[in-house]
Amino acid sequence: MIDYWLQQGMNALSAGSLYALMAVGLALVFGILRLINFAHGDVMMVGAYLAAFSLAAGLPLPVAVAVSVVGSIVVGLVMERVAYRPLRGGPEVTLLLTSFAAGLILQNGTLLVTRLAGQPVQIAFPAPELISGVVSIGTFLVPKVNLASFIVGVVTLVLLTLFVTRTRLGLSMHAAAEDLQAARLMGIRVDLVVATAFAIACGLAAIAGLLYATQAGQINPYLGFTPVLKAFIAAVIGGFGSLAGAVLGAYLLAFLEVLPTALFGIGDLIAPGSIPPELHDLLRTLFPGELAGYRDAFVFVFLIVVLLFRPNGLLAGRAREETP
Repeated sequence: MIDYWLQQGMNALSAGSLYALMAVGLALVFGILRLINFAHGDVMMVGAYLAAFSLAAGLPLPVAVAVSVVGSIVVGLVMERVAYRPLRGGPEVTLLLTSFAAGLILQNGTLLVTRLAGQPVQIAFPAPELISGVVSIGTFLVPKVNLASFIVGVVTLVLLTLFVTRTRLGLSMHAAAEDLQAARLMGIRVDLVVATAFAIACGLAAIAGLLYATQAGQINPYLGFTPVLKAFIAAVIGGFGSLAGAVLGAYLLAFLEVLPTALFGIGDLIAPGSIPPELHDLLRTLFPGELAGYRDAFVFVFLIVVLLFRPNGLLAGRAREETP
C-alpha cells in the first residue's frame, strides 16, 4: 500500500514538473505583454517533433535536446517578430486571437510537413534509452522518465529563478513587467527583453515536449492542446503573472489530478481477503473505480472554488512583485 501511494506521489511530481515548465512560460510572456499565448502548446509540439526526428536520425540525446530547444526558440522568435510585435500595444483580445491563429499555422504546417515526408499523422516517439525503463529504489519502481521529468523540471526552474533575480537582463524583465512604456523611457531595450522572454518560454516548452512525448510514446500535430490547457489552468490557480504562482498551481493541479485516480482505484487495489469483506465493500462503495475517469471534473470544480474566493489566484497579492 505504501508503494502504491509513493507511486502516485511520483506521478504527481512528474506531471507537476511538466505543467510547471509550460505554466512558467505562459506566465513569463503574460507578465510583460499581458498576452495569453495559446500557441505555446504548439511550440511544445514542434519541439517534440524536432526531438523525434533527431533521435530517429541516430543523434545522441544531448544533441537531440539541443536541436529541439534551439529549433523551438527560433520558431518562437519568428512568431514574436512577425505575429505579435506589430500588434504590441493593441487590444488584448487581438493578441489573444493572433495566438490562436499562430497555433493553427504551426499545427497545419507540421501536418503538411509530415504528409510530404510520407509519415502518418500520428507517429511513434523514439524514446531515448537513457530515460526509458524503470529504476528500482528498494521495492519501489519509478519510471525513469518520471524521475527525469521531476529532476529536469526542478533544476530548470531553479536556474530560471536565478536568471530572473540575479542578472541584469532578468531585472530588466521585472521592470518591463511593471510598466513596459516606462521601462522603454528608462533606456531598457524592450524588444530584447520581450524576445528573451519568448526564447526562454519556448526553450522550456521544448524540454516539456520531449519529456511529455517520451511518456506518451507517440506524437501528433495536436498534442500541444492538452498541456497548454493544463498550464493555463495552473497559472490561473496560482495567479497569472506570478512565476511562483505558476509553479504552485502546476504542482497543485497535478496532485488534484492524481488524487481521484488514487482514491477511486484503492478499492480495486486491495485484495478481497486481506481485509474484512464489509470494509472492502464499503471502500468499493465510497470510492468506485468508475469515477477515476472523471478526474478533470474534480479539477475544474476546484478551479471554480478558487476563482470564487481568490478571483486573481492563490498568490495574486504577490503577482506584481514576482512578475519577471
